[in-house]
Amino acid sequence: MTVSAFPCAAMAQDVVDEVEIEDPLATAPGHHAYTPLEPTITVTANGLGTDIGNTGQAVTIIDREEIESVQGPDATRVLQRTPGLSLTRNGGVGGFTGVSIRGSNSEQLLVLVDGVKVNDPSAPAGGFDFGNLLLGTVGKFDILRGSNSTIWGSDAIGGVVDVSTRGERGLSGNIEYGSRDTLYASAVGGIDGDRYFVGLTGAFYTTDGFSAAASGSEPDGFEQLALGGSAFLDITDNLELFAHANWSEGTLDIDGFPPPTFTLADTLETQETRRHWGDVGFAYYGNDLTLRGAYSLSDTQRDNLDGAGNVTFAGDGHSERVQLRGEYRAIGPVTVAFGAEHEWNDYEITFDTAAGVEISGAYVQLGVALGKFAAHVGSRVDDHELFGTNGSYGADISYGLGDDWRLRASLGEGFKAPTLFQLRSFYGNPDLRPEESTSFDIGVEKGERGRGPHVALTAFRRDTTDLIGFAFSAARPFGFYDNTARARAQGFEAEAGFDVTARLRISGVVSYVDARDRTSGFDLARRPRHFGTLFADWQAPFDLRLGADLRFAGESFDNAANTIALDGYEVLDLRAALPLGERLEIYGRVENVFDADYRTALGYASPGRGGFIGVRARM
Repeated sequence: MTVSAFPCAAMAQDVVDEVEIEDPLATAPGHHAYTPLEPTITVTANGLGTDIGNTGQAVTIIDREEIESVQGPDATRVLQRTPGLSLTRNGGVGGFTGVSIRGSNSEQLLVLVDGVKVNDPSAPAGGFDFGNLLLGTVGKFDILRGSNSTIWGSDAIGGVVDVSTRGERGLSGNIEYGSRDTLYASAVGGIDGDRYFVGLTGAFYTTDGFSAAASGSEPDGFEQLALGGSAFLDITDNLELFAHANWSEGTLDIDGFPPPTFTLADTLETQETRRHWGDVGFAYYGNDLTLRGAYSLSDTQRDNLDGAGNVTFAGDGHSERVQLRGEYRAIGPVTVAFGAEHEWNDYEITFDTAAGVEISGAYVQLGVALGKFAAHVGSRVDDHELFGTNGSYGADISYGLGDDWRLRASLGEGFKAPTLFQLRSFYGNPDLRPEESTSFDIGVEKGERGRGPHVALTAFRRDTTDLIGFAFSAARPFGFYDNTARARAQGFEAEAGFDVTARLRISGVVSYVDARDRTSGFDLARRPRHFGTLFADWQAPFDLRLGADLRFAGESFDNAANTIALDGYEVLDLRAALPLGERLEIYGRVENVFDADYRTALGYASPGRGGFIGVRARM
């Protein structure tokens, strides 16, 4: 069976399946949001939506039920359950957080919210800061671990993360309080009829924090308010209108590099971040043809202020896009997926001239799903206003074996266009070439993540050329961007989950990633070779639920020359939840139980032991 859907509701009456709308009764304590008969749908594999068993690409889905079981607002504690995913953070929650998949640069990861590209055009390398993404408005993570520019275009070298906004009928929410005077609250609500759905979600977080500088003592706090919403309206039985919107505003205390030593230390600087993104469009569902068209925009503004409140740096990155995606069911099991888009990117930063660029792209992908066999092959062409045309291709295959086993393999190309800062800033170079990658993975998998017995083993390799770095010369004494390096990342990912008893499930992901500069032979900075997360969940006869998460990482290097080492670490979290009836639940957790002192970036502290308690209600 082939299952295809767009990342939006097919019809308003089917909104539960397509926009992560959760029935409060189905997700009440002691119940599961998904039944074994429901397929797990991924959007990142082909841009449309398909049964995860029908793609040969490596995909991880983390749903709202799992997010709530982990507890808290910090996305990194959930994301580290993904094979091959590591991260670095400058201090506590809210501090800059870069995510690496299979040893890629964090800026080589394409991030979407409800299908809208949210990478920041004003950032020097165009990355996305996960420090500003809290879990209160998140319904699901859909994570592709591999290059896929065929479907997604620029930035998809290291993979794709699509974040779905929460949406539920009725009303539910939670509030929690804990260490470092931390308060976190979120709520979601929605109404629907035969032909419509409207949902809103919001979250608020504030903490006194701790000093981001490991050598400091002055706490660095963070505060954020975030709102999100979605709406769907059936015009006819085949035509639907939809819209998504997200907004957040936050203030973060940051540490800097004051004179005379110019080393990381306590300062009174702050950073204000305002972000909004959303889309509006239509979806058409015919007998053989499905279409989805949309206009979307994304905007990220950042202001750095000194202790007196004066702006020392400001940046504004803006992106708009129009796109059309479709799927035509040609003959029997054969489908043709296609799409085209045009994108406008602009940035404006202090001490530099504003600039903009336009990019156009189109792709076609041929697919076949016949019994236990599924395969896709496709190609794409992009035209960049400044550096010209780039082509990419991709293919994947999946074959089901007996006893719920399947073999899967994928081959894909990725590319990342030079950012406006790299091309047009004071340090820019208009002759830059795009970064390009070729990735391959092959794996074997039994079952599905989080459902019954699950085992997966994947081997991968990615070669990247024309990496953009900073160079120096007599002609440009302050330096400039240039294509300076090439890299290779290869390794293994192992994932497993078992119901040891009817009440105890043990799961884990373990990764080995060898990421190297192919010119110098050195390890790429801040990429541990060994890392993973082990987690267990147990439910007592009286519905008390207990859980534990052990995250670990091996040694890595903080610099490209491999002269500064970052020690490995282990961090243990314990959690508990107790339902009080079907609509009320109290929960709590202890993070970093053994108060481990560790670093993911040189000079920056990480949170010590902390305790939190909260209550969750559904109506």
